[in-house]
Amino acid sequence: MSLLGTFRSLSSVNYRIWAAGALVSNIGTWMQRTAQDWLVLTQLTAHNASAVGIVMALQFGPQLLLLPWTGFAADHFDQRKLLVVTQATMGVLALMLGVLTLTGFVQLWHVYMFAFLSGCASAFDAPVRQIFVAELVGEKDLSNAIALNSTSFNMARMIGPAVAGVTIASVGTGWAFLLNGSSFFAVLASLFFLRVSHQHLKVRAPRTKGSLSAGLRYVWTRPDLKAILLMLFLIGTFGMNFPIFISTMAVSVFHADARGYGLLTSTLAIGTIAGALIAAGRERPQFKSLLTGAAVFGCGCTLAAWAPNYGVFAIALVIIGVGAMTFSNTTNSLMQLRTEPAMRGRVIALRVGVALGGTPIGAPIVGWVADHLGPRWALMVGALAGLLAVGVAIYTLRRQLDRPE
Repeated sequence: MSLLGTFRSLSSVNYRIWAAGALVSNIGTWMQRTAQDWLVLTQLTAHNASAVGIVMALQFGPQLLLLPWTGFAADHFDQRKLLVVTQATMGVLALMLGVLTLTGFVQLWHVYMFAFLSGCASAFDAPVRQIFVAELVGEKDLSNAIALNSTSFNMARMIGPAVAGVTIASVGTGWAFLLNGSSFFAVLASLFFLRVSHQHLKVRAPRTKGSLSAGLRYVWTRPDLKAILLMLFLIGTFGMNFPIFISTMAVSVFHADARGYGLLTSTLAIGTIAGALIAAGRERPQFKSLLTGAAVFGCGCTLAAWAPNYGVFAIALVIIGVGAMTFSNTTNSLMQLRTEPAMRGRVIALRVGVALGGTPIGAPIVGWVADHLGPRWALMVGALAGLLAVGVAIYTLRRQLDRPE
């Protein structure tokens, strides 16, 4: 794996502009997520993990609820203009929640409402943001650009929560929301500065009758894509409930303060960055990487569930991060590269809907388990999800669905 090969997408000037703005915005996003969970868990409730689960359900539920329209928008509308609208909307919502928190008027139902509204904007943003990189770098470096996007997102995961912890402890939770709202100006500026002459523009899909459901029909005829989505449902629904896992273990088991909680979230990012960089160094994704990622994820969750102290738990989070990012990046790359460009937005919207839309099912269940059986048992739910995904991967490989890229 060469260093130049790992970062080859940065040779595109448009990708460099986009990546710079996205990194700033991603740091703000992780500050908000950390502050939001901390606000609900410690200020608006008495350490109620179920309330955190409800916030997650409201925030990620629209990914599934709005699925037919989000994929349609990604395939049919101007991607840059759509990103301007979604990013600006999420920025305004963050600023509004920050003002409510700083003035002392914030209540739990406010957080629920803003989580849902932000989730609606994010539902339109996520699929178009994931396929937009193809216009920046072209098909040849698409897999690499996807992995570098994940690296940026997870670098922000390492920085943002730690900054949020210091911000919360120093000046209050509301300032984390305001800083996130301000960070959206960076990604909006990058969108305006992109050089259209350097973009690899794709022909928009024609608006025909039945195009909303065409993505579902397309995936239904593809056993490889169905297997990927099933694995993604298992791990995304029951395994990737990191806010619940980390917040309940930090507060209820290890009795950490805001700084300790933020540090654990940042520790998870060390693993996810490593996983993203490993993916960036690959020439082409392979189905076998899904099995590896799911197995590492399941083992990491098992270790985290039995961790005797804060330090071992932090190490387990690194392992979980490597497995989660290996798995997630491979699903993204495989589904984009194995899908016709005109169908890509709808298929990736389905991927996002399955990955995040299962949260309304999984997060309340995992939250209930954490409240009634303990945080360690909640982590075992994630471990079981990883084990089941491994089973799906083994079955798929035995059916010889993995073909040369």
